[in-house]
Amino acid sequence: MVTNEQVYEVLRKCYDPEIPVNVVDLGLIYDVQIDDDHVKVVMTLTARGCPAHSFISEQVRQQVAEIPGVKSANVQVVWDPPWDISRLSEAARKQLGLLREQGIGNREQGTGNRRRGTLSLVSVLSQPAPERG
Repeated sequence: MVTNEQVYEVLRKCYDPEIPVNVVDLGLIYDVQIDDDHVKVVMTLTARGCPAHSFISEQVRQQVAEIPGVKSANVQVVWDPPWDISRLSEAARKQLGLLREQGIGNREQGTGNRRRGTLSLVSVLSQPAPERG
């Protein structure tokens, strides 16, 4: 019988080729459903129109399909709720150098780059580091 732990373990091997953080720590995985060893992964991407959309979703599907006992693997990419930087794990924040003390991901401080409550990871990574007093 296939478990959620097995699925999340292989999902940690999947990466957006533009971001050096796995899809789990990026917060792209919304749900894993297992029914009689048929696995469905519900996920999103950091932005609509992501050029790596097909690559990432196929990578996820292939990794899950290789788990012993999996009868089928399907990936559903959804846009609601939209991804935003608050979904990053603490490990991802550290790896990317995005810390709360810098005001990144802190909704109260805002960055001016938000549209409808979302913040592009690319726009955050391209911002200069805040001045330290």
